[in-house]
Amino acid sequence: MVEHLVYTEFWSVFAVCLRDRRRAALPVAANRTMKLGSTVATVGFPNIGLQGFAPKFARREIGPLSGSQDDARYFQISVPVEPGNSGGALVDERGNVVGVLSAMLSMKAALATSGAFPQNVNYAVKSSFLLGFLESVPEIAAKLKEPNAKDMKFDVVEQAKEATALVLVY
Repeated sequence: MVEHLVYTEFWSVFAVCLRDRRRAALPVAANRTMKLGSTVATVGFPNIGLQGFAPKFARREIGPLSGSQDDARYFQISVPVEPGNSGGALVDERGNVVGVLSAMLSMKAALATSGAFPQNVNYAVKSSFLLGFLESVPEIAAKLKEPNAKDMKFDVVEQAKEATALVLVY
């Protein structure tokens, strides 16, 4: 059984650790159903030094269907993202992963360009890129769940919390 896999793409790194079997897997859905204004949510561990070790929940919307400078690999999202959220799942209202939190707009660049600080201008890699990665790993591809197709009949927050783990790097 594979315990740790790291694969790199020219633009991103995805890592999968299969060691913690207690974590629930979330289904990954193709992101083509997402629209401007679609509601999305995340659970993460932002700024543990200031905010503590308890998981934090945030729900907002998808802004543009592209990232900075119209980069089609990303969604722009209004979900607050802080250090500690990166790599976390962005889930839709059905509990499907539709993206991976990846970046926030640089305050320095925004201030230099527009004279203003950005507010909740953040980015997530679209799930279509995540699916491509996951399907390329046979040990994972065989275990992918079918996306949830019906409206919530379960607690999305609780499912996202159960699938989220704090990763500390020293």
